[in-house]
Amino acid sequence: MRTLHFTFPATVRAARRAHVGVVGSGDLEVLFEPATATEDTATVRVRTSVEGFDEVWRSTLQRFFARTPVQGTWELNDAAATPALVTLRLQQAAHAAGHREEGS
Repeated sequence: MRTLHFTFPATVRAARRAHVGVVGSGDLEVLFEPATATEDTATVRVRTSVEGFDEVWRSTLQRFFARTPVQGTWELNDAAATPALVTLRLQQAAHAAGHREEGS
């Protein structure tokens, strides 16, 4: 099992914790904990059994946090999810945590 760590600048506060998805074949579990008052980052820990996709993870997460800069701690437990599913689960977690996209 590989563990990857990332940190991104973040400016949006979330209202509550969130848990979406499951650890199952082709899926992804996302656990989110809102930031404390002094944090201005999103820290992400990815646990995955898939080797060789570090740059794909980095790119997928950079795109997400560029559009949805929610502060807090993100824990992702991967079971071979595709980048599209990763983005979907992250959006679901941000929404569950109280973040609303512009225009929604």
